[in-house]
Amino acid sequence: MSATYTLWAVTLAAALLTAWRCRHYVRALAAAPAAARFDRPVERLKGVAVAVGLHRRLLRRPLSGVLHALILVCFFVLFTVTVEAFGSRLFPGFSLAPVGGETWIALLQDWAAVVMLVGVGLAMYQRYVLKPARFEGSSGRDAAVIYGLILAIVGSLLLESAFRILAGGAAGWRPVSVALAALLSPAAPVSEAAETVFYWVHVAAILGFLVYIPGSKHRHMFLAAPNVYFRSLDPRGTVPAVPEARSTTGVSDLAAFDWKQQLDLLTCTECGRCQAVCPAYAAGLPLSPKMLITDMRDALVAGPAAGPLVGGVISEETLWACTTCRACMEECPVEIEHLPKIIDMRRHLVDEGNVSGGLQDTLSNIGRVGNSMGKPSKMRARWTRELGFPVKDARSEPVDILWFVGDYASYDPRVQEITRKVAELLTVAGVDFGILFDAERNSGNDVRRAGEEGLFETLAQSNIDAINGCSFSRIMTSDPHSLNALKNDYRHFGTGFEVLHHTAFLAELLNDGRLKLAPPAAGGRVTYHDPCYLGRYNGGFDAPRDLIAAAGYSLHEMPRCREKSFCCGAGGGRIWQGDDGVTERPSENRIREALGLGDVELFVVACPKDKVMYTAAIDALGASDRLKVMDVAELLIPAEAPAGVRP
Repeated sequence: MSATYTLWAVTLAAALLTAWRCRHYVRALAAAPAAARFDRPVERLKGVAVAVGLHRRLLRRPLSGVLHALILVCFFVLFTVTVEAFGSRLFPGFSLAPVGGETWIALLQDWAAVVMLVGVGLAMYQRYVLKPARFEGSSGRDAAVIYGLILAIVGSLLLESAFRILAGGAAGWRPVSVALAALLSPAAPVSEAAETVFYWVHVAAILGFLVYIPGSKHRHMFLAAPNVYFRSLDPRGTVPAVPEARSTTGVSDLAAFDWKQQLDLLTCTECGRCQAVCPAYAAGLPLSPKMLITDMRDALVAGPAAGPLVGGVISEETLWACTTCRACMEECPVEIEHLPKIIDMRRHLVDEGNVSGGLQDTLSNIGRVGNSMGKPSKMRARWTRELGFPVKDARSEPVDILWFVGDYASYDPRVQEITRKVAELLTVAGVDFGILFDAERNSGNDVRRAGEEGLFETLAQSNIDAINGCSFSRIMTSDPHSLNALKNDYRHFGTGFEVLHHTAFLAELLNDGRLKLAPPAAGGRVTYHDPCYLGRYNGGFDAPRDLIAAAGYSLHEMPRCREKSFCCGAGGGRIWQGDDGVTERPSENRIREALGLGDVELFVVACPKDKVMYTAAIDALGASDRLKVMDVAELLIPAEAPAGVRP
């Protein structure tokens, strides 16, 4: 009985110590503002099954995914050993034998112990031999402690089982333990004592693991599934609106983040997948999405002693480095939401007037004349003058397609030729389209993500009023950033516009036979860049590729394509800021990737900002003789052209 009392004492002590170590997190989450994350339970459970059960994102990196899957499965199997170890002593008479504890469960336990050792071995090989760059900044000490505890737990259970067999215990369903017992046969005289020793080593390792977990990144063992369950189910392109209960637009204090945003911080595994795909981090800017989360997590635990959040725990330079490409959120296996936190802290900086000169000038231009270039509104439709046909004013006559052109497609000389080409293709296909002329304003997509919520609301309402004053069926836009704002962010104002990117609409025209192309010549090999706001945000992956194929070109994909596409570096207002601190522009990084393919002639894009960014990158790299940037629309040659339309 003394052993039972001892086990009760140490177990209760460990449980109390664990609860005490969790107190900071529980207190913070309990005091956090509310978040509406309890809707659509079936969809949420399906997400958990895919993320946790199927390891969908983890398996994108095969070694990491496989070793994690091995460890996870074995964890559940070996939990039965823990149940037996504690249950048999705390509650005399308890046993799993009636349900197979000495047969099939024993067999699973034996082999799971071996597989667990293999999984931990692979994890150690990855960390200490392969040394992935994404682990930079993660806690190596924490990993070493966890490895040690797991090895102690698994090693002690095998040794306990082996010595039990040497002492005369059942052995039929434990082949690994039998083999280990044979190796340990010289120690048979002390087998009973050794069995007891390793039982207590096993118990001590389990309780040590329990006590250690609250202060470890391995909290995700218990928090990952809830964090995935409570993930945002809003459209990917939607920025959370400012909660009505919040007294300020932005966030300058961790306590102002809702409980889900705080749960994110505690769930981070420090795997570094977000860091590995971040264009700002690759460019040498002071932003690692991983370190952003872990620094905020540490501040949450430290409380007021951590100092101010914005400008202290998280520097202003870190916040302004983000391109809002969403790669971090797409890659995170536990559904951490980095961008809402960054945008909320940017809102605070804007409220305080802490904005860089270049960004402030652009925001002023947009507020004053409705576009980022600072050009008069009357010039927005000047690109139409070089067309051989008139373009309808959708404000004064009904149209089928309302074309929301966007700033760069309207004003930038490097992009206007693409805009005219799209207009000609629409005319060839007999599309009834019109534009808003000087009533169109910047969509506000990047304004909002730069933290200027008030200006965004003004722009959105102005555009919505202009659009609602027109008679049309659908909206088409040439700018993925405008597509995202009109389709997703404007829903906060009660809209439900059907919005298409011009690549999707052109592909539709081709499929319907309304747009006929000239017989494709030997078009050569091209590569295609997926714009963040067309692809990762809004799923527009296939239409541009269909158009490339229809035009007769052979597509050679870059290693980072579709959901894994690398950002050009323009989003989130970065295009309006300087390059201070940049070691390599993301656009140049991307062009180097394309040049590495070796056999492509064209770098095909589907975003006006991409045309600007990548043309400049090619010039900067001196590669204009090897690679040319073209929009998808420029590849399309119509079979016949009506009067006034160039062939």
